[in-house]
Amino acid sequence: MRLHCGTNLKQGSVALNLLGCAILLHFRASLFMPGLLDQYLPLVVFMAVAAAISGALLLAPFVAAFKAPDPEKLSAYECGFNAFDDARMQFDVRFYLVSLLFIIFDLEVAFLFPWAVAFREAGPFGFWSMMIFLAVLTVGFVYEWRKGALEWD
Repeated sequence: MRLHCGTNLKQGSVALNLLGCAILLHFRASLFMPGLLDQYLPLVVFMAVAAAISGALLLAPFVAAFKAPDPEKLSAYECGFNAFDDARMQFDVRFYLVSLLFIIFDLEVAFLFPWAVAFREAGPFGFWSMMIFLAVLTVGFVYEWRKGALEWD
């Protein structure tokens, strides 16, 4: 059976003609480029799945959202207390201090993971370097504790 990719509709429907053309083009391409199109198939499947999931996640809030919000949900919320004054009012420095301390300690703890993974290859120098790092971290933590930076009045 020979397939022609043309507009001859006497041999069958348009869908079968297009399907036959796609199969024929795949076989012709596989003769000249064996495996090249097969290498891109997982990428195409991955992109299609990613597009479907992201599209579903973008549309889900519009479908499942609660349509009658109450005034409390629409009220402004910032830094743990209700807005009662001008937006340019001064905030307590403790809000910023706690967030900065969290970021500092979080990033310092993140250095422990690669060290723990490469612990055997690091040797004594890597071990003592991390002990000095942890000592500096502990001294900083004790200093902050003594200064009362961790107290919340």
